[in-house]
Amino acid sequence: MARRLAVASLFFCVASCLLAGQTLQLQALPGQGAIAGQQYVLPLLVIGGAPPYTWRLASGQLPPGCTLHAHSGKVTGVPTAAGDYHFSVAVADSSIPQLQAQREFTIHVIEGLTVDWKEPPQVQGNAIRGSAVVANETPQELTLTVVIVAVNDIGRATTLGYQHFKLPAKQTSPVIPFGSSPGQGTYYVRADAVAHHSGHHHIYRTSKQSEPMTLTQF
Repeated sequence: MARRLAVASLFFCVASCLLAGQTLQLQALPGQGAIAGQQYVLPLLVIGGAPPYTWRLASGQLPPGCTLHAHSGKVTGVPTAAGDYHFSVAVADSSIPQLQAQREFTIHVIEGLTVDWKEPPQVQGNAIRGSAVVANETPQELTLTVVIVAVNDIGRATTLGYQHFKLPAKQTSPVIPFGSSPGQGTYYVRADAVAHHSGHHHIYRTSKQSEPMTLTQF
């Protein structure tokens, strides 16, 4: 019995010494780009220590719509807003004494769809004219609808332009011209783009609004 206890004590000592020399290293495996409105996965990898591991968000903010899973070490979800999100992840292993590691990460979320003025809206005689372009930043072809309206100070909207077409992945649309005479008054121009990918339920939406302008001729 004494010999068994001695062997067990020696084994525990050796194991403790080996673990004492170990460290945890936390890395991020390559993941797909983060696009607002699309499913996103960021796998995190730990090297060293003894599994199973436990993960937690130590500081900062994940993209809204995303979650860090405590037992798998993955950040998953559907980001709902574009931007740069900085955060720190901490991981602990199951050894005794417990090993821990912490590392900072950044997830850059881009918009799936953007609209911008090519020629900003302006008054030309008795009309408001301009042009716009839409960019598809997703890896899929999108079916796109663009509506451009002039809205006066009591909320009445006059359509200045309308387009419906397919926009290939990672492409910018042809120039979309618009123009009409909505009548005298003060207006702002709003461009709304709505798109979807065939077979998917998610709808991409984006808009652009101008400064007010006054149309005096009719």
